[in-house]
Amino acid sequence: MLKSTGVKKINIAVFISGTGTNLKNLIKCSSKKQSKFKIKLVVSNNTYAKGLKYAKKFKIKKKIINYKNLKNSEIHILHYLNKEKINIICLAGFMKILTANLIKKFKGKIINIHPSLLPKYKGLNTHQRVIDNKEKYSGCTVHYVNPKLDAGKIILQKRVKILKKDTVKKLSKRILTQEHLLYPKALEKIISSL
Repeated sequence: MLKSTGVKKINIAVFISGTGTNLKNLIKCSSKKQSKFKIKLVVSNNTYAKGLKYAKKFKIKKKIINYKNLKNSEIHILHYLNKEKINIICLAGFMKILTANLIKKFKGKIINIHPSLLPKYKGLNTHQRVIDNKEKYSGCTVHYVNPKLDAGKIILQKRVKILKKDTVKKLSKRILTQEHLLYPKALEKIISSL
């Protein structure tokens, strides 16, 4: 009997708040024949997130979650994640902190991309802080999400040299290019270990 060459794909959800360039990149990677994942759901806390246009364009289900009541929002998120049989959650510029309960329910199955070389420069405004502190290198990190901000176990990192003429915009652009290479690689890596 001939073996099927089709790859069984893991269902993932991508959480966004803004432009969604990492989402767009993950969609592109997921459409490759040998990809190990399929994006089944896009979740956003922002009705006007530009990234939602990619969900529409590629016919991926999208859900806008109102974060005014954290408990209610979590009930809704869990409902949709279960409905779509989501195995892994990818945070891609999601500007809300997940509750400990949600993190516990998806323990070891939530990853995030952060624009610095963690554990340095957790939180916001990383590029500005890196430049202000005259660092030689910055970069990006894909890590597991735990209840502490940007403190989960590191999966992969990429170093980016900071140039003398770098502005926040220039550095941000160069790091984003590396994010687009790193995130799918990290995702494939953790899927292989499941």
